[in-house]
Amino acid sequence: MTRLIAFGEALVDMLSSRLGTSSAQETFTPYAGGAPANVAVACARLGVPSLFVGMLGRDRFGDFILDELSAHGVDVSHVARTSEAKTALAFVSRDTSGERRFDFYRPPSADLLYRPEHLPEGLFDARSILHLCSNTLTEEAITATTFAVADRAAAAGALVSVDANLRPNLWPEHRVDAARVTALLDRAQLIKLAKEELELLRGDTSEEAYLQARLAAGAALIVITDGGEPVTAVTAHARVKVAPPKVRVVDTTAAGDAFIGGLLARLVDARLSRSTLADWTTDEARMRESLEFATRCGAFTVTRPGSYAALPKREDLASLLA
Repeated sequence: MTRLIAFGEALVDMLSSRLGTSSAQETFTPYAGGAPANVAVACARLGVPSLFVGMLGRDRFGDFILDELSAHGVDVSHVARTSEAKTALAFVSRDTSGERRFDFYRPPSADLLYRPEHLPEGLFDARSILHLCSNTLTEEAITATTFAVADRAAAAGALVSVDANLRPNLWPEHRVDAARVTALLDRAQLIKLAKEELELLRGDTSEEAYLQARLAAGAALIVITDGGEPVTAVTAHARVKVAPPKVRVVDTTAAGDAFIGGLLARLVDARLSRSTLADWTTDEARMRESLEFATRCGAFTVTRPGSYAALPKREDLASLLA
């Protein structure tokens, strides 16, 4: 069976108890998080064999994340540990609609110290899906590692999935290197972008020209999310829009990760691979059904606080109609 391999950062989200400008006493509750780790958990909770690859500090927060990943069914046998840096933290505040602001304690952090030599030989094959995001592009050394991981997966025939997941305040001077992120997108067959991320990355290039360039570089499916608005799927053949279910939003943390995790789970259900994804996208009805499933995953997640525990199992989705 196809397995999901997520590479990148795992961190602890310290979620504030305060909403908006409330004057109530503020406390912070730790939740295991990090975009690639969230996707690994999302897939595991949906019954997909799931593995996380990255580095954690030898500290209490690293232990916490490792325990949480394992508890949700993620294979952590290839997680590296280091005493050279601590596990990353993100303090998360929310407005009254559940939208978040992140204050990251990174760098330095353990996840940035992962190197190609830490990656096990033979990890990838043609039945693997590798999932990455841009948060491992913020420094030169971890960028080189990220590209090496993606290239090694591609050489083994694995399908590569990339979620831009831009967090400008992780980048030096809060300036995202759009060319660097685009270079990672161009290693992927499946791309996920939020609408505002597409605007930032395309710069002066038109939206259509930017998307067509990614398809020409090898993407078979580009998915553009827009909060609670319809999701747009772009392929070489068509554009498909799918409206997500309407729900009461509590916390938008991991919503995008739940969405892409749900879509990846449907690709696994269909036994898709790097060589067959493009043909699959020609069946619009089949693709629409998978996108609807993914939107239900995202919608379910925003009704609960935190990351891992907020991600749905398949039985949680029955009552949510797209």
